[in-house]
Amino acid sequence: MELVSQSLSKWFYLGVLAAVVGVMLIYKARGDQQSKLMENGYFILILGLVGVISEWVDFSTVLFIFVLITGFILLLDKLVLAKRRTLKHVTLIATANKLSLEPQSELQPNVLQPKPHYVHYAREFFPIVLAVWVLRAFLFEAYQIPTSSMRPDLTVGDFILVNKFSYGIREPFTNKVIIPVGSPKRGDVMVIKDQNTKNRDLIKRVVGIGGDKIEYYNKRLTINGVPLEYVEAGTYVYSDTYPQVGEVNYHNEQYIENLSGVKHHVITWDQAPTITTSSVRNFPKRENCIYANNDGFTCVVPQGEYFMMGDNRDNSDDGRYWGFVPDDSVLGRAMYVWLNFHDLKRIGTKI
Repeated sequence: MELVSQSLSKWFYLGVLAAVVGVMLIYKARGDQQSKLMENGYFILILGLVGVISEWVDFSTVLFIFVLITGFILLLDKLVLAKRRTLKHVTLIATANKLSLEPQSELQPNVLQPKPHYVHYAREFFPIVLAVWVLRAFLFEAYQIPTSSMRPDLTVGDFILVNKFSYGIREPFTNKVIIPVGSPKRGDVMVIKDQNTKNRDLIKRVVGIGGDKIEYYNKRLTINGVPLEYVEAGTYVYSDTYPQVGEVNYHNEQYIENLSGVKHHVITWDQAPTITTSSVRNFPKRENCIYANNDGFTCVVPQGEYFMMGDNRDNSDDGRYWGFVPDDSVLGRAMYVWLNFHDLKRIGTKI
């Protein structure tokens, strides 16, 4: 596991604080596993540990770690701790009988000593955490759209459902396909691992697949020598707020782009160049791309990789700047908008 070099985030320190508070509440409960105090203590402790561990791994790995921890506690209880409790109970019964004492209720042969609180809560959490981990790792996952890079089809605040098995059942840690199901196609809206930032995911549209020649000049795409069809669709106005400059209003031209039969909306902003070459990184296989200053570029997509762009063409950090997406960075296909607190009409929107 490679540690990040930058300073620890505020969530790490909040996680440490929460974990300490949780441990204090558990200690204060004095082993009363039925008390609300201990229940809250374990809840706060888990939230704190999530904040701490998430500093270095993604949330699916955090869930798996909790599966391992709770599973280990339950296995240890079954193989060792339960036997010790039984032996201790039998010894107390024998001692009481030897001294001719009247056996107390807690010493009755069929009444074992209660499980330790950590075993009790491991038993409570294990099936829930396991179910959530399996669901997220292999089937579906929910994301929230944080930026405007996929406007107009996806807006800030959209909660989307992503199908994790559309492109095959994948091994949860290497993300390699173990059971092929399908493969990304041009026009798919896909969630991928960020190629530049650890533990962050991105959502973009697949523009090119392995072997494709992608050309983007005058804010129009050409794929394998065939220019895409664009139909004017009016204007699209929105605003974003930035910490440095405050609110910025964008007045965009809107088009319907036909991408290999997938018709979808894209927007462009006349105040932005086709591409800002000064922002292009030195990504792997950059030699596959030729940049014509800020006027556009041509890229040939390597086999087994994908080229992706945002639908908000002039406000998207995408494949133009960070290159190609290897197959083991593919996480799933976006399917539906299942919630947006700011616009309830978007619920159920198909992507």
